[in-house]
Amino acid sequence: MTAHAAEDATHAPEPIDPHLWLEDINAPDALAWAAARTAETEAAFHDSALEQRLRDVLDDPDRLIVPSRHGDLMYHLWRDAENPRGLWRRTTREAFTAGEPEWETLLDLDALGQAEGTAWSFGGAVHGPAGSRRALLRLSPDGGDAVVLREFDLDAVAFVDDHPFELDAHKHRVAWLDSDTLLIASALDGGGITDSGYPISARVWRRGTALADAPTIVEGDHADVGVFADVDHTGDRHTAVVVVAHDFFHSELWVWDAAAAADPVKIQAPQDAHVDIHGELVAVRTTTPWQVGGTAYPAGTLLVGPLETLTTGDGSALRVAFAPTEHAVLETWNWTRTRLVLTVLDRVQSGLCALDPAALLAGEPGAEAETTPLPFALGTDDLFSASVVTADADEDDELWVVARGFLTPPTLLVTDAVAPDPRVVQRGNAAFDATGLVATQHWATSADGTGIPYFEVGPRERDGALPVLMSGYGGFEHALTPEYQNLVGPAWLEKGRVFVVANIRGGGEFGPDWHLAALREHRHRAYEDFAAVARDLFARGVSTPAQIGCHGRSNGGLLVGNMLTQYPEDFGAIVCGVPLLDMRRYTRLSAGASWIAEYGDPDDPDDWEFIRTFSPYHLIDPQQAYPPSLIYAAASDDRVGPVQARKMAARLTQETDAEVYYLEPVEGGHAGTIDNAATAALHATIHAFFDNVLTRD
Repeated sequence: MTAHAAEDATHAPEPIDPHLWLEDINAPDALAWAAARTAETEAAFHDSALEQRLRDVLDDPDRLIVPSRHGDLMYHLWRDAENPRGLWRRTTREAFTAGEPEWETLLDLDALGQAEGTAWSFGGAVHGPAGSRRALLRLSPDGGDAVVLREFDLDAVAFVDDHPFELDAHKHRVAWLDSDTLLIASALDGGGITDSGYPISARVWRRGTALADAPTIVEGDHADVGVFADVDHTGDRHTAVVVVAHDFFHSELWVWDAAAAADPVKIQAPQDAHVDIHGELVAVRTTTPWQVGGTAYPAGTLLVGPLETLTTGDGSALRVAFAPTEHAVLETWNWTRTRLVLTVLDRVQSGLCALDPAALLAGEPGAEAETTPLPFALGTDDLFSASVVTADADEDDELWVVARGFLTPPTLLVTDAVAPDPRVVQRGNAAFDATGLVATQHWATSADGTGIPYFEVGPRERDGALPVLMSGYGGFEHALTPEYQNLVGPAWLEKGRVFVVANIRGGGEFGPDWHLAALREHRHRAYEDFAAVARDLFARGVSTPAQIGCHGRSNGGLLVGNMLTQYPEDFGAIVCGVPLLDMRRYTRLSAGASWIAEYGDPDDPDDWEFIRTFSPYHLIDPQQAYPPSLIYAAASDDRVGPVQARKMAARLTQETDAEVYYLEPVEGGHAGTIDNAATAALHATIHAFFDNVLTRD
């Protein structure tokens, strides 16, 4: 047997695919096909009045501003009709807190684009360490994940022209070691790339030298997802951190004191744990049970201890900062100068807690976390969540928080993690009339008997079944919590209809176990959960299958793709955005190889046996009747890519009698849109489709 034949024997046979030509993203015939289908869809579902209404919401000159804080300055990207790509600007913390910001424009993205002939999209700024007055700007030419890096002088308000740090477009990961040195993971100049398309090594790059000459500090393998760089600048200690991600959920962390030029040391923690460094402290959240230092800790536990306890592997100095319960789990955490602030989900609604790590490690009484109440009374008509949006852990214990509900516009508050006294800085404007609407939580029973919570928003008083728009995700331990519906509100809820968010397994609503329950060969549980919610809506008299539509994006696109192919009788319309759909070839497309830990490896015959059961592209049955569907993607999406969406639409159109529409903007990346105008146009089209399909006689 030849070596090639032996390799082929280890792979599952490739199903015949007549639509492979659509995988060439920029091929003229593929682009022409996408443009023609897009024009048909836009002509069929154009609602100029709704588009303008949504545009007005997004461009509201008095809308809530959520800035990022760096020292005594607040930074923000402002977009409106006159500045579609945005103004990157700043004001003082004092003026912003007082509600009287005086904004200074640092960079006009539209003017830059016109001058350079590239319609730049702002991907954020990597600020230098305290006192450096420099930032690395991330600029995308099309809204995708690949960005160019340019160094910006915050004092001169201009790009640096004297030995600047600059890089062409790629999926870089970069952090400042000091004002003249970067810790960088980049595939450029010999850095190398993994099978998933991310950098394979981290290097120390000094100003005035070539990146190709920068010494490699940590290197991964081609089979890894990628290598990622960060630096913690807490206090006097500057800790360099390199993450080697073996897959989406298993990583090795390497740390070292950047100032001491020491060799990297590997953190002795489980590869599936989440590790976060803050000065001399480390926080570890377990994903699976972990026994260390003579103690066993269950999944979902947050531990805090001295960093040295994990560089030596001892672990005995770790202390429990949070222990999960049946309904309360840790969603995330943030550091301030002296406190650790926890965002806790209790029955999928979030609250904030703060604890003193020093007191916790010293075993002092009262060191346990106390819940910080939300800054307004929880009414009976809404459900709420809160999240930390910015803090400067090098400066103080100040905490900026956004609280919101499904029907309550977001409110920006500032408080103190040591002595909480929330103060409202700005309240968001209402985007729609919520009179008579109510938000409630319900539970459906999935196929295996598991209770599945879901949020329902709609009229308090009802007369018969109503159209329903369902949303869900169910992957990567991502939890869906109450969010203000500034687009769904005016487009859907204001018309007296119902909006539902399903908290299915695969997400993080009840901690890591909720995610692991729908991993790989257990993926079907996520789809059974979502279908169970749809059927519960019918059983409760909320709606009928013909009136229930669902919309999902990315992994949520895979979710609704399975609703289309496996549960077509439970839905009247499907909108599938920037989706995974061809699970036989997903690892070969864009960044697909990075998600093998979530879905399985289709090139492994054993894995393909279960993957094919949730690959919508391969589940299409010419004899099956399908509900109408709208599938959309973006040509510039370099994370999932448009090709799976293209092929799904093409196959459904050619092999079935299904009513299928396709939409593919050129710009937008994985977000699907690149500015407010594009966002309004996309969502107006989606809701015009739902209006047309779900209200047919």
